[in-house]
Amino acid sequence: MTQTIVKLTVRDVRFPTSLEKHGSDAMHADPDYSAAYVVIETDKGKRGYGLTFTCGRGTEIVVCAVKALSALVVGKSLEEIVNDFRGFYRNLSSEPQMRWIGPEKGGKPLWKLLVDMDPKKLISCIDFRYITDALTEQEALDILVKAQAGKQQREEQMLKEGYPAYTTSCAWLGYSDQLLKQLCTNALNDGWTKFKVKVGADLEDDIRRCRLIRQMIGPNNTMMIDANQRWDVGESITWVTKLAEFKPLWIEEPTCPDDVLGHAAISKALAPLGIGVASGEQCHNRVMFKQFLQASALQFIQIDSCRMGSVNENLAVLLMSHKFKVPVCPHAGGVGLCELVQHLILFDYISVSASLDNRMCEYVEHLHEHFTSPVVIKNARYMPPKDAGYSCEMLESSVKSHQYPDGDVWRKLQG
Repeated sequence: MTQTIVKLTVRDVRFPTSLEKHGSDAMHADPDYSAAYVVIETDKGKRGYGLTFTCGRGTEIVVCAVKALSALVVGKSLEEIVNDFRGFYRNLSSEPQMRWIGPEKGGKPLWKLLVDMDPKKLISCIDFRYITDALTEQEALDILVKAQAGKQQREEQMLKEGYPAYTTSCAWLGYSDQLLKQLCTNALNDGWTKFKVKVGADLEDDIRRCRLIRQMIGPNNTMMIDANQRWDVGESITWVTKLAEFKPLWIEEPTCPDDVLGHAAISKALAPLGIGVASGEQCHNRVMFKQFLQASALQFIQIDSCRMGSVNENLAVLLMSHKFKVPVCPHAGGVGLCELVQHLILFDYISVSASLDNRMCEYVEHLHEHFTSPVVIKNARYMPPKDAGYSCEMLESSVKSHQYPDGDVWRKLQG
């Protein structure tokens, strides 16, 4: 039965995470994790949910953007969208007047919808414009067809074991040593073996904290470090070289996230130390990822479920990364990013990469209690979600209490 989208609402939802320094790093001392939360409704009473993770006042800009784009969505039938995923995506991302300023929910979980989709149908979701010099439509189709072998076994494996995760919840930059030790101990007891540490504000403090964390987690567990774009290129190389004794697997976002050649220079300099470079959470489209891959600028690709233009564009990046043999280790955390990105990484393993080598997905423990289908972690692994959709429907009580500026939480904090 044909259904038409008749209503779209967007709300500014913010959580006062800055009060306890959750999310603090070298560039964001007091972040309030937030979301532009979208609900669409059809004329048959069905609802779809989506969100874009933001931070504090930045949510106001994203809410305005959603309202501006809503006219391209309201009035569309679901049949129109499904029959031309690529065209619908391109219309949203390339609307002639708005592109000047910058570039569903069904009966299955999104990951299962993607996994079950015929390769040719899935390819029809992707806009290959601007990336055919790195990945052609035929090459992408060949990757998906090749991955059909063993796909059922990999799906069963994920349902049983889950997807490997790493934690960023133990070592925010604003945490005291006492809290850091407590959180590391708790994480080790819960089976975590991969830990990310925020660095970049003060070198001597970074050395001290990395030494402390390495002592806590032991020599055989994995450590990554994340500078959140704090340094220039030369400074990145110097700083990370002085942290090399702690054997980090990667340095994440060492410099400006748009600097492809800068990341390439850092990658080349750190390769003899066995330290890779990871980035992508601020990468805003498939063309940027194409250039990073072509320049051998990254050893780990970090897609983000909200930064780029929808699932469609992330599919293109997953396929390009596979062709260039660069593992995808998604960025997550914030508001709903864990809930969202788990679908993409499950699809990547089952239907694209067929590999878990050097692959893991970020996990941050905050704010999951606000979702109707919160992420499930067992033995430091993401367990595949079973509820229909993209796992981003929020509890209405949470939306009301955290809506900015009139929700109860913000009324109390402001007065």
